[in-house]
Amino acid sequence: MPDNAFTEAFRLIATLDPALVEIVGLSLRVTMSAVAIACLIGLPLGAALALARFPGRGAAIVLVNALMGLPPVVAGLVIFLLLSRSGPLGALGLLFTPAAMIVAQSVLILPIVVALTRQTVEDLWGEYREQLTSLGSSRMRAVPTLLWDARFSLVTAILAGFGRASAEVGAVLIVGGNIAGYTRTMTTAIALETSRGDLALALGLGLILLALTLLLNAGAYGSARVAARHAG
Repeated sequence: MPDNAFTEAFRLIATLDPALVEIVGLSLRVTMSAVAIACLIGLPLGAALALARFPGRGAAIVLVNALMGLPPVVAGLVIFLLLSRSGPLGALGLLFTPAAMIVAQSVLILPIVVALTRQTVEDLWGEYREQLTSLGSSRMRAVPTLLWDARFSLVTAILAGFGRASAEVGAVLIVGGNIAGYTRTMTTAIALETSRGDLALALGLGLILLALTLLLNAGAYGSARVAARHAG
C-alpha cells in the first residue's frame, strides 16, 4: 500500500492533478499575501525599534522576541474570537475565508520579521553610526539607508517568515475551516487526507511542501553568502 501511495503521489504531481494544483495555488497565494503584509509592517517597525530610544523599549523587544514562539492554535483562537459573529470584527464577515487565513499567518510571522530586522539593523547601525552621523543623518532618517544596505540579510528574515507560514496548520484550520475548493491549504489537506486514508494526495502535497522547504533553505543560504560578500 505505501509503495502504491508513493507511485500515485508522483503521478498526481507529474500530471498536475487539478485538485492538487488548486490546493497548492491557494496555499501559495495565502502565504505570499501574509508575507507581503508582514514585510510592509515588520521591516520599518523592526528598524524603528532598533534605532529609537523610548521608555519601555527593552520590554517591547522582549515581547517581540517572545511572540516569535507564539503557538499557532492560540493565535488562531484569538483571531477566531475577533472575527466571529459576536466578535468586535464580526461585521466584516471574514471568518472561514482566505482573508482570515492571511490575517492569521500575518500575525504569526510579523514578530519574526520585526525581531530579525531589529537585530540586523541594530548591528548595521553600530557599524555605520559615525559615518551616517557625520553626514547629518539622524537615527530615524537613517532607517531607509540601513534597510537598503541590509537587504540581502533581510531576505533571510523574510524567508524564515515564509517558511513558518507555509508549514502552519493550527491557526489556518481554526479560522479557515478547511473548506474544499475555498480554504483548503496544503497542510490542512495533508491532515484531512491522512485521516481519510487517501495517502496518495497527502504524500503528493507533502512532497511539494518538502521541496518548497528545500528551496527556502537554499534561498536563505544563498542570501547569507551574498550578504557576507557584500559586508566583506
